[in-house]
Amino acid sequence: MGFGDLKTPAGLKVLNEFLTDKSYIEGYVPSQADVAVFDALSGAPPADLCHALRWYNHIKSYQKEKGSLPGVKKPLGQYGPAGVQDTTAAAPAAADEDDDDIDLFGSDEEEDEASKKIKEERLAAYNAKKAKKPALIAKSSILLDVKPWDDETDMAKLEECVRTIQLDGLVWGQSKLLPVGYGIKKLQIACVVEDDKVGTDQLEELITAFEDYVQSMDVAAFNKI
Repeated sequence: MGFGDLKTPAGLKVLNEFLTDKSYIEGYVPSQADVAVFDALSGAPPADLCHALRWYNHIKSYQKEKGSLPGVKKPLGQYGPAGVQDTTAAAPAAADEDDDDIDLFGSDEEEDEASKKIKEERLAAYNAKKAKKPALIAKSSILLDVKPWDDETDMAKLEECVRTIQLDGLVWGQSKLLPVGYGIKKLQIACVVEDDKVGTDQLEELITAFEDYVQSMDVAAFNKI
């Protein structure tokens, strides 16, 4: 269940695979879930676990303010891939129960000053909790076709060049080589982008700049998340 022991190579491998198409452990913004997993590591993941290392370096930049990140830190075993007890449904329910405890309308009976003060404090706490909810960040999942010049192009080097492109709001995912014809193969690679930060035109400009390897780039699929 979960990631297992994150101080072992096996646990780090599970974490790396989990972050292949995700920017964070939960949701679309840094949260206490990221802090919990980060604190369980003994240090930075090795360079070959690129997704885990990218996430680690990103969360490390929040260390001075990790106490102010949203969410509630849960036991480590409740984070990770499928098979972990699903507590996400319980969280909204708990929030709803908290909301139900707040009597916004009061009773018909005459209230004394003490009860009014308690109600005002609860209402203030309720409004503060609502205000802290993070805004959703619009994201898209994109599948790119990157075509080489000919069958002699080093496709491993081509992919390496593409993955060197690092942008705020860009996370590279899985890739594969697909035959085009005459012995030529194209690189098909997935990525997740924040719509306000990264666009397909920008990606095309950066990828085709590796002109020794790349002939062209096309968008094979584009889906909002």
